[in-house]
Amino acid sequence: MKKKIKALLLLGLVFLGGCGQASAPSVSSAGTDSQSIDLFAMDTAMTLTAYGDHAGEALEAAKSEIERLDALFSISSESGDIYALNRDHAVTLHEDTQALLKRALEVSDSTDGIFDCTIEPVMDAWGFTTQNYRVLSADELQQLLTHVDYKQVQQNGSDVSIPADVQVDLGGIAKGYTSDRIMQVFADNGVTSGIVSLGGNVQALGCKPDGSKWRVAVQDPNDEGENFAVVEIADEAVITSGGYQRYFEDNGRTYHHIIDPRTSTPADSGVISSTIISHDGTLADGLSTSLFIMGVDDALDYWRAHKEEFDAILMDKDGTVYVTEGIADRCSLLENREMQVVH
Repeated sequence: MKKKIKALLLLGLVFLGGCGQASAPSVSSAGTDSQSIDLFAMDTAMTLTAYGDHAGEALEAAKSEIERLDALFSISSESGDIYALNRDHAVTLHEDTQALLKRALEVSDSTDGIFDCTIEPVMDAWGFTTQNYRVLSADELQQLLTHVDYKQVQQNGSDVSIPADVQVDLGGIAKGYTSDRIMQVFADNGVTSGIVSLGGNVQALGCKPDGSKWRVAVQDPNDEGENFAVVEIADEAVITSGGYQRYFEDNGRTYHHIIDPRTSTPADSGVISSTIISHDGTLADGLSTSLFIMGVDDALDYWRAHKEEFDAILMDKDGTVYVTEGIADRCSLLENREMQVVH
């Protein structure tokens, strides 16, 4: 249920924007001390860049890791854990799926179910899984709510079970986990400077080779050709959720893909862009959607209770931008916007 956007690395600035298009895997030189690889996985165009003598080996290892995790986590991969769980309702998970599901359930608990990995039947009914879009009736929405409840997922170590009417989809957090793993793969292969974009989920290892921080620009949700903020990072992930990323229109109304599990309808919290900055890419992925659904007041209260774990940039429907204090000195707004620093 997350972003189909891509990042472009240009003159040291990473831009989050526009819908990513599929491209064949390729490796190209990006300077004498760096290499980049493009691939398509997890329904997303991805770009990986690594610097140093071991960049090539690191990128190939990272590509293999992405493909392995994609097969494990995909709801449509017949060899994967999640496909087997939804089919058989009780399975033994591989180590990575076990770890990811555990993190997903922790985020669900922490957000009181705002993040819910059992939202798949609702996503499918709206057409966001199949692209057969339709507006649901009140009766359908009420019925769908009976199938959404992360507490129905019972996990005991590697063993997990679900009721027959529940379906699990880890797509809302899987790319964050994957970018975390790529950072470890890079480090294991001797890379100390690198950056990846997994469909707009940006995560960096270390600083740029010259010692300066990476600069990540966040797309304006009201104008896909513009950005509204730039944040500097090192050893962090920057992950954005917005209703502009996947949506359909019907009878003059727009329905986006970020579904509130409390109502089974597209979230209408007043937040139109939610960006999370954290050293933990998995957490950032889950929380970018969660804070979008919460709305400004609840999102900022949540941040205050967890400020050691992440920072955030939120834009509301009036165009007001809220930046949490932990990154205020590393964040700049464009187009003469005013920043409201949150303490």
